[in-house]
Amino acid sequence: MSTPSPGRPEAHETKPPPAPPAGGVGPPGEAPPAGGVASPNGTALGGAASDGVASSPEPALWSRNFALFFAARTVAKLGDLMLPVALAAGLVAQGGGAGAVGAAMASFTASFAGLVIFGGVFADRFDTRRLMIGADLVRVVTQSGLALLFATGHAALWAICLLGVVNGVCAAAFQPGVASTVPLIARDVQAANATVRTSESGMAVLGPAAAGVLIGLTSAGGVFAVHAATYLVSALCLLALRLPERPGAREAPAAFRADLAEGWREFLARPWMWGVILVWMLFMCAAWGPSVPLAATEIITGHGERAYGLVNSALGVGMVLGGLAALRFRPTRPLRAGAIALFGFAPHPVAVGLGLSVPLIVGASVVAGAALAFWGVMWATTVQTQVPGAVLNRIHAYEVAGSLVMLPVGQALAGPAAGLFGPGEVLLAGGATTLLVCALMLVASPVRTLRRREPHPAERRAQPRQ
Repeated sequence: MSTPSPGRPEAHETKPPPAPPAGGVGPPGEAPPAGGVASPNGTALGGAASDGVASSPEPALWSRNFALFFAARTVAKLGDLMLPVALAAGLVAQGGGAGAVGAAMASFTASFAGLVIFGGVFADRFDTRRLMIGADLVRVVTQSGLALLFATGHAALWAICLLGVVNGVCAAAFQPGVASTVPLIARDVQAANATVRTSESGMAVLGPAAAGVLIGLTSAGGVFAVHAATYLVSALCLLALRLPERPGAREAPAAFRADLAEGWREFLARPWMWGVILVWMLFMCAAWGPSVPLAATEIITGHGERAYGLVNSALGVGMVLGGLAALRFRPTRPLRAGAIALFGFAPHPVAVGLGLSVPLIVGASVVAGAALAFWGVMWATTVQTQVPGAVLNRIHAYEVAGSLVMLPVGQALAGPAAGLFGPGEVLLAGGATTLLVCALMLVASPVRTLRRREPHPAERRAQPRQ
C-alpha cells in the first residue's frame, strides 16, 4: 500500500508504507465550527469566515465541491500508483538495476519529507487551492519530460533523479492543503475521509495493473504520459472548486520563521498528536519500514512474483474494506477505536515471517489493509476536526514529516538486520512492534480519551471565493 502516515493514505503521497508508497502506508470528522469554539488546549477553533449570513443548506457529503475534490484525488492517486511500476520497468529496460530504481525513488521521498514542513507554512500563508493547482501543473511538465526521456531511450539517471526532486517539492507544497480542504468541502468530514480513502485504496489495486497493461501496449514512456494527464485532470478539478474562506485566514501573515515556530508550538500543545507521532516513528522504523522489502523478498523467493502481486492486491482490497467500515462506524473516541483496529496489521508480517501458505498470507494482508485504512480515517478526521483552521496546514505538515522520518531508516536497516538475525525473525519482530505500538496508544490517556467533535449545523458559515 502507500506509506501509511498516521494521517496520510499515501507517502508519495501515499504513504506506512504507506500508501502511501504513495499514499502511504499511514502518511486518523467533522468540519471546524465557525463560532470559535475552544479546543481542548484552549485554542479557539475557527470556522469558515462569515459575513454574518448562514449559507444555504448543502449535502453532508456529495456536494459539487466534494465531487470535484474526490475526482481530483482519485485520478491523481491512480497515476501515482502506476508510477513505481513504470519507473522500475523503464530503468530495467535501459540496463538499470535495483540501485538505480532505489535512487530514483529516494530522490522524491527525501525531497518530500525534507520540505513538507515548509509547504505547510506556505499553505497557511497563501491561497491553498492555488498552491495545490500550481504544484499539479508543475508535475504535468515534469512527468511529460519523463515520458519524453523514456520514449526516446535517453533517460539518464541524473535527469530522472532531478525530476524526482522537483516532484518531491511539488508534493510537499500540495500535501498540507489536503487536510485543510476536506473540512471546507464536506460537513461530514469522517465520511469524506473514508470515501476518499476507499477510492484511493481501489486505485492501489487498479494502478499497478493498468501500468502493466500500458507498458505492454506502449512503453514506460506511455505510462508517464498518462501520469502527466492525471495531474492535469487534478488541477482542472481543483480549479473548479469554489471554497469558503479558510478558517482563521489572516490579512497580514507573520514572518516565515514566526509561522514555522507557531506551527511547532501548536503541534507540541497537543499531547494526543505528538504522542501518536512518537509511537508511529517506532512503527515505521521497526514494523512497516522493514516489512516492505523483506516481505517482497520472502514471498517472491518462496512463492514467486505472482504470489507477491496477489498479496499486494489483497492489501488493496483490505484497504477498501477498511474505508467502507470507517464510513459506517463513528466511534466516540476515534483514536482509541483506530488503535484497536490497528492490531489487525500484526498478522501480516507474522504470516510472512513464519513462512505460511499463500492463502494465509493473503488473508492476513486483507486484515492488515483494513486495519491501516480504518486507522488512517480515524486519524485524519481527528486532526482535521481538532485543530484550528488557521494552523491546520502547518500542523498537518509536522505530523506527516514526523510520520515519514523513520521510514527510510527502517528500510535501510532491513537488510543488515535480516543478515544478522534472519528475515523471518525481523518480520516477527515487526509484528511484535505493532502490538506494542497499539498498546502504547491505548495506555496514553490523551490518545485513548480524546473525544470526537461533532459541530452543530448552525456553526457552519460559507462565503464562496470566486
